Parts: sequence; structure tokens; C-alpha cells
Amino acid sequence: MTTSEAAAVGEPAVVVHYRLHADFAGPGWLRRIAGPRAGLELDAAGLRVRFGPWLVETPLSNLAGAEATGPYNALRAFGVRLSLADRGLTFGTTTAGGVCLRFREPVRGIDPWGLVRHPGLTVTVSEPDLVAEAINRIVAGS
Repeated sequence: MTTSEAAAVGEPAVVVHYRLHADFAGPGWLRRIAGPRAGLELDAAGLRVRFGPWLVETPLSNLAGAEATGPYNALRAFGVRLSLADRGLTFGTTTAGGVCLRFREPVRGIDPWGLVRHPGLTVTVSEPDLVAEAINRIVAGS
């Protein structure tokens, strides 16, 4: 959909002129477990975050904001975790910190059927400040 087509149907016109890829931070062995394609990708097609067999995808229009967070408690920092308090999802590889992404509409992620939807996703990428800045720039332009 072009920018003019998006405006015609009432969707926000967001243009991303670059592609951002952020690898997961942390020890190499844990990143290898997450898989060779693990990481966060942001481009004109939307946001994709892959961690092993888990994948979260959403269009740019569904991004509500992001912020760098951390450090995290070691008992809650590693692997795939579901928050029972708010259904937020975490893909974690380090206690040092990450980025918390917020969505306008909850997204599927932890189960393959999409029965559980997540209002937010925390990912421990190697450049959380850069990712948060890029996403917030997109949100401000929509």
C-alpha cells in the first residue's frame, strides 16, 4: 500500500527509509540457542522479532511506543516468559537491559494459535536505546 492509498483508507501514513536489525545481547551460547535468524527487524513492512521458534510480527501502525529498560532480575531475564500480571511477553538473553515495546492492539506470540495476545514485548537486544529511538520516531510520525 502506498502512502496515498493509506491516507485514502484512513490509515496513518508511516514511511521507514531504512532497515534496522538488532541482535540479541548476552552470551554467545544463549544467542545460538535462540537461532541464527534471532533478532529484531524493523522496516517498511513492519516489526518482526524472532527468538528460536517464537515470532512476533506487527505492522508499523500497531506500534504505540518503546523504552529502554533494565537491568533485570536474573530469575526473570532468560528465555521466553509470559507475565501473568499483564500478558506481556519477554524474549530474554541478558540481565543488562533491553527494550520494552508497546502495541496499540495486542499481538500473538507465545502460542502458535494466537489464543494469548500480548500488549507489550520486552526484548534484550544489543542496542536497546537505538531500537527505542527508532520506534518512537515512527510512532511520532504516524
